[in-house]
Amino acid sequence: MATLPVFRWRLAPDGYATRRQLRARDLRPGGQDVAAQLERPRRRRGPLVAYLYRIDLAKPVRPMTPGMWRAHEAMMRARRTCPECRTDAGYVIPPSLGMCVTCAYPDPHASEGST
Repeated sequence: MATLPVFRWRLAPDGYATRRQLRARDLRPGGQDVAAQLERPRRRRGPLVAYLYRIDLAKPVRPMTPGMWRAHEAMMRARRTCPECRTDAGYVIPPSLGMCVTCAYPDPHASEGST
């Protein structure tokens, strides 16, 4: 097994990029293996590691098809729908609550008249 070149944080040579950096350029690794890694030392734990890919071997990001857009919209709609009141909350339901904020914290003064 060949060892990967290891660079210190912020000292990687040109021609390498992380997945996020590739995505910012509308690229993807495209099946290539990790070409190198960055390591950022930490005091009491192991180093932070970031994997690098060669930019010249990266491929363009595949465009979203109409079917993929429909699937994405359906997934987001499901994440916004409250399981208690079955309404679209307009935001992604927090997993910690499991329901919209209105259902999780009902207003005890809602039935009283406003003064």
